[in-house]
Amino acid sequence: MTIDAVMEMTNNALYLIIEVSLPVLLVSLVVGLLISIFQTVTSIQEQTLTFVPKIICVFLALMLLGSWMMNNMVEFTTTLWLDFSRYIHK
Repeated sequence: MTIDAVMEMTNNALYLIIEVSLPVLLVSLVVGLLISIFQTVTSIQEQTLTFVPKIICVFLALMLLGSWMMNNMVEFTTTLWLDFSRYIHK
């Protein structure tokens, strides 16, 4: 197995991690920002007000995007196993 093959596999894995996690992280970021703006405008500084809506929105995002995320991960794993002979050094 060459260094180039390892680098390609690592790059593909890192890209997949970013691609799969980004939508859920963006949902969490946007909801957190909206709640922070709401808290600033209304002067409500309740800590639990931040977490409950974020948890609900992240859960909904996972429900909506879960199959897409799983399909991407299964496709990546299948590709790794199908190309396994390429990684064995002769």
